[in-house]
Amino acid sequence: MATILTVFGVLGAAALFLIVVLLRRGGSRTENADGLRIERRRREQASIDRATYHSSAVHKEPPTRRQRHRR
Repeated sequence: MATILTVFGVLGAAALFLIVVLLRRGGSRTENADGLRIERRRREQASIDRATYHSSAVHKEPPTRRQRHRR
C-alpha cells in the first residue's frame, strides 16, 4: 500500500512540476514580425513540398477525385 501511495505521490509531484514549468514560460509574442514571416514562409514551402513530392506526383499518375492535387 505504501508503494502505491509513493508511486502516485511521485507522479503527482512530476505533474505539478510540469504544470509550474508551463505556467512560468508565458506566451509572450515576438517584438517584431520576423518570426511570423519565417513561420509563414516555412508553411508555404511545406505546402509546396507536399504537392511536389506527393505519391501521385512522383509516380506520374493523374490525381483521383478524392486526392487534393495542388500545384
